[in-house]
Amino acid sequence: MAHKVRVGIVGMGQGGTTVYKTLRKIDNIEIIVVCDRIDKNAGMEMARLEGVATCMTLEAFLKVPNLDVIIEATGSPEVQEHLERQKAKSSALVEAQGANLMMYIIEETEKLAEIKRLKGELDTILNSVQEAIEVAGIDGKIKYVNPSFSRVTLIPASERIGCNIFEVSPNGALARSLRTHESVFAHRAQVGGSNVEVISNASPIIVDGKMEGAVVVFQPLTDIYKLMEQLKASNQVIDDLRSRINQISTSSYTFDDLIGSHPEFESALNLARKAAKSNSTILITGESGTGKELFAHAIQSASLRFDKPFIKVNCAAIPETLLESEFFGHEKGAFTGALKTKLGKMELAHGGTIFLDEIGDMNPYLQAKLLRVLQDMEFERVGGTQTIKVDVRVIAATNRNLLAMAKRGDFREDLYYRLNVLELRLPPLRNHKEDIPAYVHSLVVKFNRKFGKRVVGLTGHAEELLLNYNWPGNIRELQNVMERAMVTAEEELISHKSILNLLNSESPAAQEPVCETIMPIEQMEKQMIRLALNHYGDSAEGKKQAAKALKISLATLYNKLKTMSDLK
Repeated sequence: MAHKVRVGIVGMGQGGTTVYKTLRKIDNIEIIVVCDRIDKNAGMEMARLEGVATCMTLEAFLKVPNLDVIIEATGSPEVQEHLERQKAKSSALVEAQGANLMMYIIEETEKLAEIKRLKGELDTILNSVQEAIEVAGIDGKIKYVNPSFSRVTLIPASERIGCNIFEVSPNGALARSLRTHESVFAHRAQVGGSNVEVISNASPIIVDGKMEGAVVVFQPLTDIYKLMEQLKASNQVIDDLRSRINQISTSSYTFDDLIGSHPEFESALNLARKAAKSNSTILITGESGTGKELFAHAIQSASLRFDKPFIKVNCAAIPETLLESEFFGHEKGAFTGALKTKLGKMELAHGGTIFLDEIGDMNPYLQAKLLRVLQDMEFERVGGTQTIKVDVRVIAATNRNLLAMAKRGDFREDLYYRLNVLELRLPPLRNHKEDIPAYVHSLVVKFNRKFGKRVVGLTGHAEELLLNYNWPGNIRELQNVMERAMVTAEEELISHKSILNLLNSESPAAQEPVCETIMPIEQMEKQMIRLALNHYGDSAEGKKQAAKALKISLATLYNKLKTMSDLK
């Protein structure tokens, strides 16, 4: 085993500590002892922690035997003279000047190692980036190009480095930055020596306040175009998803929202519950306002598709020219205004249910395409050639007699039978008027929440008016009447006057019922006056109109009112 050089260090200030750290890294050097007048400085603490002997006087230091080298790092002539006089003859003394030289060499070596490390990191970064990089000195001489430069321009680094940028690419961003001493952004030009058109950013290189050169970073336009196309494609996907999300809805009502105890209504309700468990096509028929859409929602909610899309299409509300596009979608450019591909209602409803309201108003051409979907569950978008397969449950509704229309040729007979797998007939409200009180209670609760009211119900007279009205608009009309009555309601009970003014005055059922039993003429006269005032109001103008309707003078009406104490 080779003999290790035994070293002692006097002076553990900054210089001595630097020497200590460096020598500790050298395998064939062993630091035996260190000395300093200050026992608690960083160098002394470091030595103690690493198991090196420490002392605070030269006398103690010189007692350590067999030191090959003594390094004097204090710079004090007295210390140097003392060590020279008292050290062993076998020990070599390296004075402060030599120690300083050693420290300088050591520090510069460490700096060089750090520079090499940083250069290695910088080379790795520059060589890995996708953008092309080119560096030139203040005189225009090209000093560096990264691998991406050669990849983009097809110019090898050996043919570029050493050339002058003012000669090979005088119109580029790098040359411009060198001439102007300013940064250049988004400069579009052709790289000198190639046919590649690029977008460049260049900046001056400033060292200690002085411009030493410039650097340019650029990308070919083809890469930018590709990124733009990718961005455009991504935006298209986002737009399609946003459009799809905006159009997709779920069912809003359940069977719990359907109120009615009349046998005819309950029969329809029971059939709907059974139909919900299957995937069969359903045709819901009934007059306008009977609740066909609510039944469709309830069927969807109770079906195995309850968590899938529920798409509603009002066949009567969409212009005939757009109906096919709405149903089946269209490809980009399929017709004027088709700026992008659009998903149709059938495609949006995939996995769920599509509700075709007012199916009787669909044009014959579209009826044929709908028949194909029902048979094969496939279609093409308008202007497209790709066949799209879907899994959709169809619920159709109409207030028209489709069978009679089919017999007349106004509706495809084969489509009618395809739709009419299960027919759900909803009764008009006039056939189950006994359900009106339950409807009214539900509507009062609903509109109390909506309008912040505290209405508890209707007067008996008002409820009698509702029960005697024929309701040509069915439940929808009842809902409208109750909503308007609730808006104007100021008391806990809605009176018959509020209801009477909202009913169709041309309908005989809208008039208050007249008692059909035999009664004295005087009592009949009172009842007719009461009816007239209830209808026209108790104001001066109302009394004038009431007198005209009763075919008596206004004075006669006032006279009769004076004698009728119960009408005062």
